Amino acid sequence: MNLFVAFGGLMLLAGAFAMTTMPSAAQASNDKPEFVITVRQGTKVLGEIVLRLWPDVAPGHVAHFTARVAEGYYDNTAFHRVIPNFMIQGGDPNSKDQPRETWGTGGHPEKVKAEFSKKSHARGVLSAARTNDPNSYGGQFFICVGDASFLDGQYSAFGEVVSGMEVADAVVSSPRDSRDNPLEKISMTIKPKSTK
Repeated sequence: MNLFVAFGGLMLLAGAFAMTTMPSAAQASNDKPEFVITVRQGTKVLGEIVLRLWPDVAPGHVAHFTARVAEGYYDNTAFHRVIPNFMIQGGDPNSKDQPRETWGTGGHPEKVKAEFSKKSHARGVLSAARTNDPNSYGGQFFICVGDASFLDGQYSAFGEVVSGMEVADAVVSSPRDSRDNPLEKISMTIKPKSTK
């Protein structure tokens, strides 16, 4: 079942799944891990977005995201919802090989409880997509491409873009359908940033 959660006339689409909790062993370290999203549209590489996560702000979300990256969970998923001056959303496993109408409704069975903070949803902030249940983050995420402070205290921000916002801007500018899904699939792979 699709759930649309409205915010001042805008909506985020996420899937509805049963709530489970993170295992206590899945704790993020105190450092701020970085990840590289390589973005492709068709055979063209649009570029890379480098993320820095905030384990001191949202340890459960950081641990969940890090575990999913290690599994290759995000590889070949799509940015399935792009809204200019707002955000780009992706990370749904349905977008790998399921019909487009299911994109945005999938997620990992393990869910993370909300970790609201004083971090504002400013341009470049990484945050957790969810259903109308604040404790339903299952891996889908969004990157703010404009100010979205109206989400503060309602969504769990857990990182930021440190480089590559021009790539996010290219994604959000892509021609899209009535569901804000890019007409030509924009896919991603996510890997830990190498520490040379």
